[in-house]
Amino acid sequence: MSVEVDAGTVRRGDQVMIGGRPFVVEDMTALAGGGKRLLFGGGNSLTVARATVLWAARVADPRRIP
Repeated sequence: MSVEVDAGTVRRGDQVMIGGRPFVVEDMTALAGGGKRLLFGGGNSLTVARATVLWAARVADPRRIP
């Protein structure tokens, strides 16, 4: 499923598109001011401000009731 995420709602395992390339969030670090540094495979990272909005592909857990 495709969801809109920001620094407060992004999760590990989300796949975000940056410059037309997919990156899977492997880890993240909270920053001052409510932002986060997203860490991807291969040493890539992205700093997301509190107000930055991204689209992410998220795997839905079929056991969860919406």
